Amino acid sequence: MAGGAREPGQSVTSKVLAVLGSFDADHPRLTLSEIAQRSGVPLSTCHRLLAELEAWRAVQRRPSGEYGIGRRVWELGLLAPVHHDLAEVAAPFLHDVHSATGEVVHLAVREDLTALYIDRVSGSASVSVVSKPGSRLPLHATGVGKVLLAYAPAEVVEAAVASATRVTRHTITEPGRLHRELQEVRRRGYAHTSEEMTLGTCSIAVPIRTRGGVVASLGIVVNSVKRDLVRLLPGLNVASAGIGRTLEGPLSTEPLRQGSG
Repeated sequence: MAGGAREPGQSVTSKVLAVLGSFDADHPRLTLSEIAQRSGVPLSTCHRLLAELEAWRAVQRRPSGEYGIGRRVWELGLLAPVHHDLAEVAAPFLHDVHSATGEVVHLAVREDLTALYIDRVSGSASVSVVSKPGSRLPLHATGVGKVLLAYAPAEVVEAAVASATRVTRHTITEPGRLHRELQEVRRRGYAHTSEEMTLGTCSIAVPIRTRGGVVASLGIVVNSVKRDLVRLLPGLNVASAGIGRTLEGPLSTEPLRQGSG
C-alpha cells in the first residue's frame, strides 16, 4: 500500500491492522470517523486505507456509509485449522442430518460472546433463517449459542448473561432464568429455543466434544409448529459424536480451541 506521511514508529501495516482491529463483536459496523477514532489512525489516512481494503474485499461499505468486515477476511479465516479442519470434517455429517430431516443444519463455534456460524446446509423447502456461514449471532438467543455458552468459562457466561438483549419478545434475558437454562443444557446434553432469534422458528442443538472438551455445536432449525424437536436428537447426537471422533483422528494437526473470552 502506498504510504503518505507516517506517524513515528507506526508502519503502514500497523495502521491497516489497527483499522481492521477497530471492528469487534460489539462494533460490527462503523463509520469512517468511528474507525479513525477507535484505531487511532488519522481520518485522511483511514479513508485511503479503507478504499484499498474495500477494493481487496477485506472491508465492505454499506449503503448507509458504514463499513464492516468483508468476505475476503472470512475466507482467509476459514483456512485456519480451528475452522478449516472442523468444517471439512463436519461437512458430510451436516449433509447426512439434512438429508434425514430436510431442515436447516448449523455448525457453530464460540467467538467471544457470539456464536460464529462455520457452515450451514439447507434446501429449497427449509425454513428461512437469518444465520449463514460467517455470521455471528447472540449466544443466549440461539440453540447452538446456548450449548456453547453452557460449556464456556464462568467469566464468559457472566459477561454474556449480563449483556443479554431481547431479539424477539420470546428471547430470554432475565439473568436467573438464563442461568437455570444453562444448567439444564449441561444436565440434559442439549439446548433448544422457541422463537427467541426469529419468530416462527425453533431450534435444537447439541455439543461436539473432543478430549479437550466442547469445541463446537451442531443444531437444527425448524418451523416452530412443524416438528417435535426431541425426535431430532438421536440423529444430532450420532452426527456430533462422529464429528468429535473424526476431529481426533489423523486429519486434525492441532487441538481445537474455543474463541477467546
